[in-house]
Amino acid sequence: MLKCVYMGTPDFAARILTQLLQWRGCEVAAVYSQPDRPTGRGLKIEPTPVKKVALEHNIPVYQPINFMEQKDVDILAALEPDVLLVAAYGLILPEAVLNIPRLAPLNVHASLLPRYRGAAPIQRAIMAGDQVTGVSIMHMEKGLDTGPVYLQRALAIGIEDTCASLHDELSNLGGRLLIEALPRLAAGTLKAVEQDDSLATYAAKLSKDDAKINFNQTAWEVHAQIRGTTPYPGAWFNIARKGSRTLRILVEPGQMGPVLNKPVAPGTVVGLVGDALAINCSDRLYLFPKLRPSTRHRMSAISFVNGYVTQKNEAGQPDFSLLQIADQ
Repeated sequence: MLKCVYMGTPDFAARILTQLLQWRGCEVAAVYSQPDRPTGRGLKIEPTPVKKVALEHNIPVYQPINFMEQKDVDILAALEPDVLLVAAYGLILPEAVLNIPRLAPLNVHASLLPRYRGAAPIQRAIMAGDQVTGVSIMHMEKGLDTGPVYLQRALAIGIEDTCASLHDELSNLGGRLLIEALPRLAAGTLKAVEQDDSLATYAAKLSKDDAKINFNQTAWEVHAQIRGTTPYPGAWFNIARKGSRTLRILVEPGQMGPVLNKPVAPGTVVGLVGDALAINCSDRLYLFPKLRPSTRHRMSAISFVNGYVTQKNEAGQPDFSLLQIADQ
């Protein structure tokens, strides 16, 4: 039986660890996770998702800030793992750590490497409009996700997939692929293929600015941007209202709407189409059935219009000409 040390932090890694613990082919001797940090509005310190799983199974947990101190490297070396298994740990591991396992340090990465090396491969694949992504099991080395790849599996990205839905599918796939790789690694039949660096792309960590919707894009690009930033950091835009303060609006994926039969500038708030608020993009409308003004609960587009578009036009209808997407 393989002796493994597992390293991971968020829910993606916790799902993989759960699958690994249900498999009888290895012993997880210890788990490493990032230090517990304040979370949520109350800033309460909570254990990481990986730590929670480990504690439920009575597995020792180590949480060094990094491996700059030799004592932390020595503690890991004393465990004498056959394999070091890493998934979304969130730390760059020095060579002194990568050289510890007897067989190999393996990483579960949520992309088809060399595409989307880095911190946000799931989000970036959706935002780019890709139709396929996947999981790679790679041999870790000093570079960021540059090591040779042992196994890969592709996964289709559906038109309604968000980061949340794809995250769950990829973590489940990653666990299965890791369990497929480990017996072959132990038997010496798992072969690695070097990555083609000329095809590499980088998936930088998302900021709130990445989630700000640009309506100068096509409706499809807007849809991809919203899906890739749902649920975090959350897609948003600002609406300026004549005579009132600017509102920050948080949104979830909506639908692509029709092409207008007259020229309208991108970012124009056209009004209601059915029960959705329609905003023009560079090629057609995009429809938002639900909106959430900041500091308020999510509401229907009709409720939003009734509450925030209070001025009427000559026909007695809500005057959408007083609304403008700000900071385009």
